[in-house]
Amino acid sequence: MAVPKRKKGRMKTNSRRSSHKLTAAGVSVCPQCHKTKLPHRVCGECGYYNGKEIIETA
Repeated sequence: MAVPKRKKGRMKTNSRRSSHKLTAAGVSVCPQCHKTKLPHRVCGECGYYNGKEIIETA
């Protein structure tokens, strides 16, 4: 079994973890009601997707 001979330093560990960050989700605009929504999802405000009403909203 392979065992490291020396302990890795904090700099090595932190530089490896430097890319472990969260990114904000992309946001698009609904063409019907012009509110922000997630891409490829039904709009929560008007219920439209791809020009068709999918969910009835009151």
